[in-house]
Amino acid sequence: MIDLRYLRIALLLVTALILPRALFAHEATLGVLEFREVRPGAFIGLWTMEPTVGADRVDLKVPPHCFLRLPELNCGEKGLVGQITIGNLGADMSAALIKIIPLKGEPRSYTISTANPVVTVLGTDAPTIDTWLELAKTYINYGIDHILLGADHLLFVLGLIWIVNGGWRLVKTITAFTVGHSASLAATAFGLIGVPERPLNACIALSIVFVGVEIVKQQRGEIGWTARYPWAVAVTFGLVHGIGFASALAGLGLERRLLPPALLFFNVGVEIGQLAFVLLVLALIWAHRRLDAVLPRWGEALPAYAIGSVAMFWFIGRLLIVLST
Repeated sequence: MIDLRYLRIALLLVTALILPRALFAHEATLGVLEFREVRPGAFIGLWTMEPTVGADRVDLKVPPHCFLRLPELNCGEKGLVGQITIGNLGADMSAALIKIIPLKGEPRSYTISTANPVVTVLGTDAPTIDTWLELAKTYINYGIDHILLGADHLLFVLGLIWIVNGGWRLVKTITAFTVGHSASLAATAFGLIGVPERPLNACIALSIVFVGVEIVKQQRGEIGWTARYPWAVAVTFGLVHGIGFASALAGLGLERRLLPPALLFFNVGVEIGQLAFVLLVLALIWAHRRLDAVLPRWGEALPAYAIGSVAMFWFIGRLLIVLST
C-alpha cells in the first residue's frame, strides 16, 4: 500500500505540470497533403486542412533533388523518394497525412506528427519490410505523441492513480482502462460504432469531473464508486476515451488496407505513452518517500479541486459548442 502522504505530494507535482497545458487544450488540427503523379517525376499537390490554417503558413520541406512550388512538385528521374518534413508542425497542426499516388504501383501514406516530424518516402519498388518498419515508426510515435499531448486523458489516468493507491490493484485498474479504450478504439476505427466528436469530447471532460468528485469524497472519508469498483469504472470510461483516440486516426483519412496495421501500431504507442506517464507518477511518489517531504493541509486537497475545476471548464465549453451547432 502506498503512503497517502507521499502519493498526494507526487500527484500535486504532476497536476502542476499538466494543468497549464490543460487550461489551453484545444481539439487537434489535422492536415492532409496529397501528391498525385501526373507524369514521371512530376506531381500536383493538394492541401486539405482546417480553415484556420492556410497552405502558405505550412513550412514544408521536400527531398533536395525535388523542386517545390505548390501546387507543383518536380522530382525528375529520381522520383519522389527521400525525407519530407513540416517545420512548424505543432504551431498550426498536430499532425499531417502525406498521400502519394504514383502513376504505377500502390498509393502510399505517411503520417507526420510532432513526435515524428520527418518521414522517409520509399519508392514504389521498396521492399515490404521497409514499408512496415516505416509504418510502425510513424504510428507508434503518433500514438505516443497523442497520449502525452492529450491532457484530458492524462488527467483521468492521474485521477485513477490517486484513488486506487495500491500496487496490484492499480495495475489491474490501469489494465482495465487499457482494455476498454483498446476495444472501443478498434470498434470505432472499423466503423462498428460511431459517436459525433464534439459530444464525445464533452463526455470525456465529464469523466474527469467524475473522478475529481470521487477524489474529494475519498478525502472526506467516503467510499465512492471508483474506490469500490475501480476496474468497472476504468473499463467503462476507457470505452469513452478509446472512441476519442479513434478520432485521431479517422481525421487522417487512412486507406482501408492500412487501417489494421496503423491501428495496431497507434495503440502500441498510446500504451507506451500511458505506461511512461504512470511510471513517472510512481517515480515521484518514490522520490518524495525518500525525501520525507511534507505538504501543508491545504495542499493535499488542491490537486483534486484543480482537476475537477479544469474538467468542468472543459465540459461547459465543449457542451456550449455542441449546443451551438
